[in-house]
Amino acid sequence: MVMMKLSIVSPERELFKGEIKEINLPGTKGKFTILTNHAPLVSSLEKGEVHYTTIEGIEYSLEIEEGFIEVSNNVVSVCVS
Repeated sequence: MVMMKLSIVSPERELFKGEIKEINLPGTKGKFTILTNHAPLVSSLEKGEVHYTTIEGIEYSLEIEEGFIEVSNNVVSVCVS
């Protein structure tokens, strides 16, 4: 089974690094979800909650002010503040 690799960083530190099933984000044009094998994407993020589920089924949420996301080849990179 193909899983996505997620890295969430802030200017101060790495907030999460691991494999996930899905991630939900507050985009500047509306909320959206990234699943396995998503098309390549770069998007800005606005204030809101990021929700993601690990491959073990554990759900996490993170409050952000702003940021951006890049998705390519099941690698999701999120930079937030």
